[in-house]
Amino acid sequence: MLRTVLLLLLALAHTACPSPASVAVRRAEALKKLLEVFGMEDPPAPPTHSKQPPQYMVDLFNTVANADGVTKNPDILEGNTVRSFLEKTHSEEMRFLFVLSSVAKNEKILTAELHLFRLWPRVTDGPKRHHFCRVSVYQVLEKDKPDTPGGKKLLAARLVSLQTSGWEVFAITPAVRDWTEDESSNQGLLVTVQSLEGSPLDPPPLQFASGRGHHESKKPMLVLFTDDGRRGASLPTAGFPGGSLPKLGRSRSTRSLGRLQPCQRHPLSVDFEEIGWSGWIISPRGYNAFHCKGSCPFPLGENMRPTNHATVQSIINALKLSEGVSSPCCVPDKLFSINLLYFDDDENVVLKQYDDMVAGSCGCH
Repeated sequence: MLRTVLLLLLALAHTACPSPASVAVRRAEALKKLLEVFGMEDPPAPPTHSKQPPQYMVDLFNTVANADGVTKNPDILEGNTVRSFLEKTHSEEMRFLFVLSSVAKNEKILTAELHLFRLWPRVTDGPKRHHFCRVSVYQVLEKDKPDTPGGKKLLAARLVSLQTSGWEVFAITPAVRDWTEDESSNQGLLVTVQSLEGSPLDPPPLQFASGRGHHESKKPMLVLFTDDGRRGASLPTAGFPGGSLPKLGRSRSTRSLGRLQPCQRHPLSVDFEEIGWSGWIISPRGYNAFHCKGSCPFPLGENMRPTNHATVQSIINALKLSEGVSSPCCVPDKLFSINLLYFDDDENVVLKQYDDMVAGSCGCH
């Protein structure tokens, strides 16, 4: 389906003297179909102001995909979607609330992580200087009574060094599953810092970057690894050898690709800026979908990568042993997935993997 949509878009750009109205209608229909391929009804609105994606999401994209967005290894990513949410309340206290309205009902929550940036510790002198403290993360059950016995539930706890700064990641999957099943149960998270003996530290020697007074790259963040249930065709979807793709390029003219050319793969560039999507897509700027074109003449050699069925069909066609049997078709026999890093409607950054988006090789089938 993707190939059909892309070829339609290319045809629109080169159609001779069509009426402006028909071009607009056909372009809108083609873009709607392309959005369906990416699992969307409407394209997200670009951020209202210049906004940088969290470095964690950029690094994750670069780990999962190459520069063209093609998956390096299909086993790296848990599920097919990673969503990041910045803390919205900007509270000075260690209370955090994340709005999860953009999570689709059909998405299965696999893992949820709270990312907190640990600031450089305060200098404390004297015999009571601490080297470690205990950090606990609670799910708030009662908004106005989080310190009561039934007002919170422990999600994660561990010892944290007071000698360095950096990111701390806490698993909070049960809480997020509760929130996505019942949105009204989302009363946020509470983080506490205590001594090894369990007593509160006042003032606390360990502080985490909060919503105010800190750079956006260090703000508290919730990261969800989910799966929306989409699955591609049954063709192999392994990554490209070496994780690299040929550079984006234009197809050669149809004159040089006559009908007698043997079945092979040709470039098919998808430029997100050209179709008006560059405002919300962070990476990649485009990719090479490739397409298969050429003949499958008898006899089919190994270079045509034929299936046994195609070989038999070619023989039947060549010997005219049965009426109405055509020669095999040149089609993709290996498909690869691509990854998009983009802003959603709530300006959260999402990494999503899409199966069967790149023709890895072609064969006669």
